[in-house]
Amino acid sequence: MILKVNEINHVAQATILPQEASLANAEMFKEEMITLVANGARLIVVNFENVNYIDSSFLGSLVVALKYAMPRNVDIYLVSLKSDVKDLLTLIRMDKVFKIFKDFDEAMEASQ
Repeated sequence: MILKVNEINHVAQATILPQEASLANAEMFKEEMITLVANGARLIVVNFENVNYIDSSFLGSLVVALKYAMPRNVDIYLVSLKSDVKDLLTLIRMDKVFKIFKDFDEAMEASQ
């Protein structure tokens, strides 16, 4: 299990547990995200507070999850990114693909 999930009113707060988001856990992450969408979440807020490192395979899984979610009208927000992870997402323009917020509360305000 890669995600610790707290779900309230079809909003899933999914915290990534490992410090390294990499090839080793990318496939399981993708499966867990798709399951959240399939189980009826209307918004998934992915919390990166534990993540110090992210690689391209994990980013690919994040994009696959978004591609699965979009036609089902499910939003995926990213929160609590450490500066290195946020800088990487900005560098590869993923900040244009995902909505990124400081924390869960800010993400919830934006979803209203």
